[in-house]
Amino acid sequence: MAKTAQTLIQDQIEAIRREAYTAGYAAAMRAVRDFAARPTVAAASPARQPRRTKAAAPAVQGRRRRPQRGANAQLIAEVLKAMPSGSGRAADIRKALQADKGVAMAFTSIRHALGQMASRKEVEASDDGKTWRYVGASS
Repeated sequence: MAKTAQTLIQDQIEAIRREAYTAGYAAAMRAVRDFAARPTVAAASPARQPRRTKAAAPAVQGRRRRPQRGANAQLIAEVLKAMPSGSGRAADIRKALQADKGVAMAFTSIRHALGQMASRKEVEASDDGKTWRYVGASS
């Protein structure tokens, strides 16, 4: 029985697809072999020093360390001490921290530190709760 034209076309398409797959697979395998045969950067560099373990490695320069506990409150206390009485709004504190100390601090962090300092009676809020003034550390 003779195949119809549609069946012949489908057979030809399938044969072309198989050839293309085989050629693509062979090219990909060649690329992998070529890549694997290339020397790595570490092997190409004869003056490479032995790798240190993590514990013995010095701190990477430029990596920021986590601030010490209570550092925000201490910075805010220093800023409030330098401000005239009654002018310590959160925005003013934030601007002063940025300008004087070079520290960018979120408003939530400032409010949290002020709340902690208020519970220790180091600062007190104005009646409207928007301005703060430093009273000193309680003994």
